[in-house]
Amino acid sequence: MLTQDQLKNALHAKGLNRKQQVLLCLGADPLSVRTVAELRAVAARAGLNIAKKWNFSTILASLSGLAIRGPTGWELTSAGKAEVARLAGNSVAPPQASSLRKLLTKILSEDLKEFIAETVGSVESHHYRAAVVLSWVGAMAVLYDHVITNELQSFNTEAARRDARWKIAKTADDLSRMKEHDFLQILESISVIGKNVKTELEGCLKLRNGCGHPNSLKVAEHRVNSHIETLLLNVYLKFT
Repeated sequence: MLTQDQLKNALHAKGLNRKQQVLLCLGADPLSVRTVAELRAVAARAGLNIAKKWNFSTILASLSGLAIRGPTGWELTSAGKAEVARLAGNSVAPPQASSLRKLLTKILSEDLKEFIAETVGSVESHHYRAAVVLSWVGAMAVLYDHVITNELQSFNTEAARRDARWKIAKTADDLSRMKEHDFLQILESISVIGKNVKTELEGCLKLRNGCGHPNSLKVAEHRVNSHIETLLLNVYLKFT
C-alpha cells in the first residue's frame, strides 16, 4: 500500500501520534500479516528511531476496528486501510502499482524490470498516458519471452501459414516485427491465450494506441487502473 519512500514521508509528517504511526507501518507495501518484531523493523527502516522504545503490542491492541490480531500476527481491517489512505493522503500507492512492484523481485530480465519500474513510477505520479503505454510494452515483452521459451515452433508454423512472407522468428526482436494485433490472433490460435483474454487485450491495445500519440484523448485513474488490472491478471501474473 505504501512504498518505502511514501511510508517515510507519511511517518514523519507533523502532528501524528503513536497509534497513527504504527498504523502506517502496518500499511507498508506489500500488505501482509506482520509480527511485532516485523513492524518494529519496518519503523526502523523508515527512520522512525523513537519507535525502538515503544510497546508495539500495547499500541496495536488499542487500534480497535483498524487492526486485528490473527494466529501469525497483525493486519489492517478495511477501516484500517481507509485510515492509512487518509493519513498518507495522495502518497498512497494505487493497488495496481503495488502489485506491479511485487513482480520486480520475480523478473530476471533487466530490460523488463526497467519497463515495470517506470510503469510503477508513472502510476504513482498520476502520469496516466505514460502508465498505459509502458504497462502495455511490458506485457508484450512478457508474452514475447513466453513464446520464445515455450511456443516458438508452433508460433512460427502458424505465422507462416497466415503469411507466406513471414521470416522465421528466433528472438523477441524478431517477434516485434509483427503487428501486435496480429500477434494476439496467433496467440489465440495456438492456445497461449483464450478468445476472451484476446478480446480484453485487444481493448488494452486500442487504449495504448490512443495514449501513445498526441491527440485529444483524456484518461483518468479508473480507466488506467482497469487497463493495468487486465494486464496484471492475464499477462504479468500468468506468464511471469
